[in-house]
Amino acid sequence: MIKGKKILLGVTGSIAAYKAVLVVRLLIKAGAEVKIIMTKGANDFVTPLTFSTLSKNKVSVDLFEEGTWANHVELGRWADVFLIAPATANTLAKMAHGICDNLLQATYLSAACPIIIAPAMDEEMWHHQATQQNIDCLRDRSHQIIPVNNGELASGIFGEGRMAEPEDIVQYLHFFFENKNTLTGKNVLITAGPTYENIDPVRFIGNHSTGKMGIAIAEEMWARGAEVTLVLGPSQEKVNAKINTIRITSAEEMYQTCMNHFDQNDYIIMAAAVADYTPATKEKQKIKKSEDSMHLDLVKTKDILMEAGRKKTPQQILVGFALETENENQFAKEKMKKKNTDFMVLNSLNDSGAGFGHATNKITIFEKDGQVHEFPLKSKKEVAVDIINLITSNENI
Repeated sequence: MIKGKKILLGVTGSIAAYKAVLVVRLLIKAGAEVKIIMTKGANDFVTPLTFSTLSKNKVSVDLFEEGTWANHVELGRWADVFLIAPATANTLAKMAHGICDNLLQATYLSAACPIIIAPAMDEEMWHHQATQQNIDCLRDRSHQIIPVNNGELASGIFGEGRMAEPEDIVQYLHFFFENKNTLTGKNVLITAGPTYENIDPVRFIGNHSTGKMGIAIAEEMWARGAEVTLVLGPSQEKVNAKINTIRITSAEEMYQTCMNHFDQNDYIIMAAAVADYTPATKEKQKIKKSEDSMHLDLVKTKDILMEAGRKKTPQQILVGFALETENENQFAKEKMKKKNTDFMVLNSLNDSGAGFGHATNKITIFEKDGQVHEFPLKSKKEVAVDIINLITSNENI
């Protein structure tokens, strides 16, 4: 899918710039046309001659060269995608805050194409709050961030921050072009996050769900062209501002919202961790501590997935989630049958790195026809891709 695509590559001042050389070689080999912008810092690691030789195009470095003006607007409009690899912490900060002090930044601010970023830096820089806030800001602008790797860094330590390998970056681009707009015209309803069931004005029953998994699915669906409605419980996670996000608190609010939006959707993906029980009485004033123990009378909440399974038509695909701690496969299959879902996504708290709060997940997907698909531990962004690839391969929609 890369053949014939116009790819603008931005290279910044990181030791990982040497990997960008191989990225260019692989892109040219795949049939892409590549133009390159380098920052002056990148020149300290790789020469423009190397890139121009491989790409057969002049490499641009300065806004003004030999008395002429480098047309950053033209470069930004020429490209089908603007790939920045490696992207240093400094460049990420400039992009997030709109600083325009070099040709790369001027082109970024003028670009009319999708932006894909492959960060590269030391672990402490990668995990710094400022860097992560900049990453969140860029994601909010619908830019795609290629996950960093864990490995040996320039400092000699081992940790996160290593730029993705060239082959993985090129594969990412293949996937980007292959799946772009494949879900245009489709409507998707997704639930994510926990629900909070109030006991009194300051206390509630809840769980440790962050909403990361459901949000990742929503953003991947949106990136493929779908119209997405995300019903999100209490969560601190950032969501792409272009996704229609409806924030709720309680299971009852999630139920009512889902039912109001159910009929017009092609895919319904229930990834939220909805409370099974809610206090029978919600006190209007804070309960004062008095006795050594306190008893709560709890009643069942409405079963959103069960009602969805009852309402769905043959033209709709319903996906449920099961988080289990024992007899995982058996319980997931039973839940799929009972709730009448087309797919059931299982993750187990017994798997290291899976479940609530983690950036990673390990899943097994069950189909109602009996097929079982097991996946290794991956980032939740990658897990979202696996889920969507499988459920959208169904030809009934």
